[in-house]
Amino acid sequence: MIQNKKVVLYLMSGAIVLGYLPWYNFSAVLPIMERELGLTGFQVGNILGAFQAGYVLTVIITGWLADRIGARRVVLAGTLGVAACSTAFAFLASDFSSILILRTLTGMFAGAIYAPGMVLLSKWFPSRERGFAIGVYSGALVLAYAGSYFIAGPVAASSGWQTGILWTSLPSLLGVVLIMFVPENAPELSVANVETREGLEERVLNVPSLLVTGAYMGHMWELYAFWGWVGPAMVAAATAAGSGGAEAARLGSQMASLLILMGAPAPWLVGSLSDRIGRSKAAGLCLMASGLASLLFGWFIGGSLLPIILLGLWYGFWAVADTATYKAGLTDMVSTRIRGTSLGFQSALGFGITVISPQIFGAVLDATNKGNQNITVWGPAFAVLAAGPIIGLILLVVLRKHPKAILMADGRK
Repeated sequence: MIQNKKVVLYLMSGAIVLGYLPWYNFSAVLPIMERELGLTGFQVGNILGAFQAGYVLTVIITGWLADRIGARRVVLAGTLGVAACSTAFAFLASDFSSILILRTLTGMFAGAIYAPGMVLLSKWFPSRERGFAIGVYSGALVLAYAGSYFIAGPVAASSGWQTGILWTSLPSLLGVVLIMFVPENAPELSVANVETREGLEERVLNVPSLLVTGAYMGHMWELYAFWGWVGPAMVAAATAAGSGGAEAARLGSQMASLLILMGAPAPWLVGSLSDRIGRSKAAGLCLMASGLASLLFGWFIGGSLLPIILLGLWYGFWAVADTATYKAGLTDMVSTRIRGTSLGFQSALGFGITVISPQIFGAVLDATNKGNQNITVWGPAFAVLAAGPIIGLILLVVLRKHPKAILMADGRK
């Protein structure tokens, strides 16, 4: 029986890297699928949104299940389901309808991994270390997203989109194996040790939880539309810079992978920072930095690649940096008895907003490019994403004034 909490963290992080490799493999092969199947920007937005909707449909239920049957069982089932559905996509996806169905199912099983995984880790790490632990776990998730682009895009460019999908789906089975070695509970950290803090919320619906969740929704509005569209955007940037066909698809996917990969250490770094300076301060810093990038990023597409890559590296880091901070802040304020349900509720609302933002992004692209599949105008679509950080900042200011904010990060708010 494993009793070292860092070993548990490493196993869970490795499992989510492998289990979430299929998350963006569709986006990575999208330029090739668009040409072969004639998908429109609005259809792509619907597919991206359907994946998020599938996630939302299950994340509340799986959070509730994690409180009752154990997080490990839920994560195990979710990882196995993602592997099965994404592998089926490589063989069965042939038109808009089949893509929509298979990606929705993949999203539904994905909803059983991240939030229940954080429930499990919160049992092993106390509040003063939770920003670090959830930050590492969230950083591993970012590695998976980058891996989707890094593997699926180049493989699809050389061997077809089906092969790109397959190469990022089968490794999820290894993630299932890793989870089998993870114990449900920590021997040295009992529920009583966590529950001795006074003032923990016993209800899922409470004001401080809703405030931190609202800020999280603003963060998610921006983040997942950025991640979902950065692949096609970078292919467009490569095309505008002189690359063509398969070369543009390969280069664009690799650049998108680099931008997403830039964010891999960010949740760990900012999560650890939030343990020291407070959750709201750390998250607010990130929202300001990423919101500025949203306003600027799209206008650089069409010129030299160097400025867009440099700005994209900034964007890729700050857009995801605060993702663990909202999770840690929520777990700081609620009882362990409702932690899974609370995280599931937060995730459902956060990912629920991501059902909308990719579709709006795609609709703005269609409108500003007059329905032309050769997209050249990206600035307005990315600028729309800045609304999320602006609203998130306002809610964080309100949260800091709430009496229960003192529960976060051992009194650092």
